[in-house]
Amino acid sequence: MLVDSHCHLDFPDFQEERDAVVQRAREAGVGLMLTICTHVSRFAQVRAVAAAYPDVFCTVGIHPHHAADEFAHSGTDGLVALTRDPKVVGIGESGLDYFYDKSPRDLQQESFRRHIRACLETDLPIIVHTRDADADTIRILREEGAGTRLKGLLHCFSSSRQLAEEALEFGFHISFSGIVTFKKSDELRDVARIVPMDRLLVETDAPYLAPVPVRGKRNEPAFVAHTARLLAEVKGVAEAEMARASTANFLRLFDRVPAPVDATA
Repeated sequence: MLVDSHCHLDFPDFQEERDAVVQRAREAGVGLMLTICTHVSRFAQVRAVAAAYPDVFCTVGIHPHHAADEFAHSGTDGLVALTRDPKVVGIGESGLDYFYDKSPRDLQQESFRRHIRACLETDLPIIVHTRDADADTIRILREEGAGTRLKGLLHCFSSSRQLAEEALEFGFHISFSGIVTFKKSDELRDVARIVPMDRLLVETDAPYLAPVPVRGKRNEPAFVAHTARLLAEVKGVAEAEMARASTANFLRLFDRVPAPVDATA
């Protein structure tokens, strides 16, 4: 089976056919989906989606784009309180986005630190969004997480080999989206080659970034199979081994998720 470790099933793109989207994912061999919170103020909607399906879990967090308008909701205590829901298995996505700079950088950084502190208090993994902010991302992770049991992943990885190596050294996992299948993503595929099989996850980031051969369409969890297939080719392993390893990695990192029967067989 496969896991879509990062999607946004609460987004309006899926509202009219969410049941069908989840069913297509199951038919494609996707046994678990993690729907990611981007606004704490909208957590109730995210939680409702996760509650509706036994194979969908969720996170709580604030995307760096919304760090300013959601700053009042980013307190560590409030984040921790929401993680008591059994469907919540991680914190994020949080991090830094200096490409769009939709929120002031100081607020992005403080929100990121608060999310990390909530992870340390709950022992839940952090889902990190980083774009054009490599140095500050690893610096903050080290400042807040050094000497701790902080765990997490860099999602939708599209950064430098150096950041990948530093994140791996820190003990983090790396998740690849459909970007790795794009024709001009040779450098990203080179990064994928150096990620150990026991640190690699796959995702869609649906509804965005549909992989080849469905690029240009609205993305959905079923399409994670295309990304996993490409990664298997890049790593020189069978598709079944990629499915087994990436699923095992997800269940080890997100250890609040109950493992389906024979999930990693």
